[in-house]
This record gives sequence, C-alpha cells and structure tokens, in this order.
Amino acid sequence: MKGIKTIFVAVATVLAVSLSAGAQENNNRDENGKIVRGAYETNKFWDNWFIGVGGGVNNTYDNGHFGDFGIAVDANVGKWFTPSVGARLGWLGINNDGLENAGNSGRFDYHLFHADLLWNFSNAVSGYKETRFWDLVPYARFGGLYYTFDNGNKNNVEYVVGAGLLNDFRLGKHVDLFLDLSAVAGHTVSGFAVFPSATAGLVFNLGKSNWDRHSTITPVVVPVPYSLEQYNALKDKVAALEKENADLKSRIAALESDLYGKVYKEGQTYVYKNGEFIETESVISTPAALYFDLGKATLSERELAHLEYFAQNAFGDAKEIIVTGAADSKTGSSKYNQTLSEKRANYVKDLLVKKFGVAAEKISANGVGGTDSYSANTPFKNRVVTVEVK
Repeated sequence: MKGIKTIFVAVATVLAVSLSAGAQENNNRDENGKIVRGAYETNKFWDNWFIGVGGGVNNTYDNGHFGDFGIAVDANVGKWFTPSVGARLGWLGINNDGLENAGNSGRFDYHLFHADLLWNFSNAVSGYKETRFWDLVPYARFGGLYYTFDNGNKNNVEYVVGAGLLNDFRLGKHVDLFLDLSAVAGHTVSGFAVFPSATAGLVFNLGKSNWDRHSTITPVVVPVPYSLEQYNALKDKVAALEKENADLKSRIAALESDLYGKVYKEGQTYVYKNGEFIETESVISTPAALYFDLGKATLSERELAHLEYFAQNAFGDAKEIIVTGAADSKTGSSKYNQTLSEKRANYVKDLLVKKFGVAAEKISANGVGGTDSYSANTPFKNRVVTVEVK
C-alpha cells in the first residue's frame, strides 16, 4: 500500500497548491472585480496546438497489491478548442513491473495508446489568464493497453478507461513544464487491474497560443421615424437657424472690421454699446503683454497688431524700455524654457528697433525662463513678453 499512499499524497498536495494559486489571480477581472470568462473568438484550425514529451514511472495495482515501478515515456499531441476544453492523443510506457501470477513473470512491456478529454479547471473557474503560472487540468482517459510478458507469453490487448490530473507550469509563451498523474483500469489476463503513472516533461505550444476576447459592440439605437409633417417643420427650423447664424457672423465681421480700423488706424479707443462703437478717452497701459503660441518665438498677426498700436502710442519720450520674456514652467525643461524666453525677448527688441525705429540703447531685453508667476491656472499667460516704458 506504500505506493498508492505516495500517489494519493502527491495528488492531494498538487491539488491544494493549484487551487491556492488559482485563487490569487487578480488581473482577469473586470472593473467591478468580477471574474471574466469570455466570450472568446473561435480559434483557427492551426491555433492552440501543443506537443508534450516527458518521462517518469509506471506501476501496477493487482489483487490488492502494488508491483515495483517501471519506466514510463510520455509523448502526446493535442489542441485546445476553448480556454477550458481541449483534447490530446498520446502514447505512454516502455515497461512495467507487476505481480507474478498465472504463470507470467512480473516484468512486461507496456504500451498504452490513449485519447484524453481535457478540462482546464483554472480557466473555467478563475477565468482565462495567459500569464497564469499554474493551470490545473483534470481529464478523462480512454485507450488500449498492449503488453507482453518477459517470459514470452502471448501478447495481450485490453481496453481501459481512467482519469488524470495534468499540472501545467508556464515557462514562456511557447514552452510549459508539466507534471501528469494518471491511472487507467481494465480487465487483464489476471483479473481486474489498475495502472497508475506519474510523468513530467515539457509542453511546446505551436502557432498562436493565446485567446482573444470578443470586442464589446455598442448596440445601434434606431430612432423612431418622424412623420413627413414633423420632418418638414424641423427642416424649416434648421434653415431659419442657419440664416440667423450667417447674419450674426456677418454682423460680427463688420463690427470687428470697424473696431480694427478705429482702434489701430486712428489711435483711438472705443467701447461697444447699443450696437455702436462709442469713442472714449485713449488710455495706454504699461507694461504691455504680448502672448506667444506654445513653443513659438514669433508673434501671431493679432499680437503684432497689439505691439504696433503700443509702439505708436506709448513710447513718446521714453528714456528706457524694459523687455522681459517668459515661458510656461509646466512645458519643457528649465534649460529649454530659459532659451525660449530669451529668444522671445530678443525678437520683440529687434521689432522695436527695426520696424518701429526705437533706439537700441534705450532697450534692455532679458529672459526669466519657465514661470507661473503671471498665472498659475492659465498656462498661456506665462508664454509672454512684457514691454515696460520708463
């Protein structure tokens, strides 16, 4: 009974550790923590095939006793049809060492040709996970047992059924380590007998070896059809709104054009009131702020117009003009922002000298690098050059 106790202990240990490992899976769950079990896309014919090769020991349990251990070579080929269901064909054996009876020696050649129906318990219960280290796979076995005793007695062929527990350990995407514990039973020349085996080896996964879940498809919502009367009413309303929008755009363009001509060409400030621009007292504030686009060291046309207006109306008899460049501290490195702020300051200085005729000796230009002192919550206000007149 020592042999059968050893096998039972091994099976119980593997089962306990496997269930513990499966319970610790945590990346095959949805956002609510529920286990995801599919649905999975159907694999192609050549996907998810595998070949297993290994070795171990056989034994015989006959008439209430175990024989001595024999050598087992394990070779099989199979395919997974879903993450939980698969099948394989294989051969197991070389020799075995049973009990001597009925004129037969205990030693005999042993060849078990079998077909197994596999069920991946880990994927079925805990959800499919490609990177799981340990998969527990129980299976049912059907086969034919061919054996010949060493003393030359006739060859024997018996049909057997059994079960097994395959433990699959992931080594990589295409290579696994397996520990396979199995037993088959049938009626032999000496009566009813059980043939347990334990083998270990490598599994080679061929071709595509993982599984893809179906993409979530948002259902198409088909609106309730409108009547012809409702459709025509909506069409007329859309046309009226489009005309109103076009009129408003034309009015805005005309007002902007009028404002541009009065403010920037006549040097006068206006306010908009009751649909008209009313002349107000011209007030020039200093320092002026010129804003730059992200990463740019040149001004847009709009900001150039601001600088032109400021240059025409604010300098007068200025003795000193201080040009200070800055960049947004949240964009770019400190070194990059320092260089960018200096480029912006020197660019504005060059415009004042070359375009507006300001004496270069009156102008000082410097860059303060990245900053958020102009506005902590509005980044574009930190991409600025200020022009202060003294």
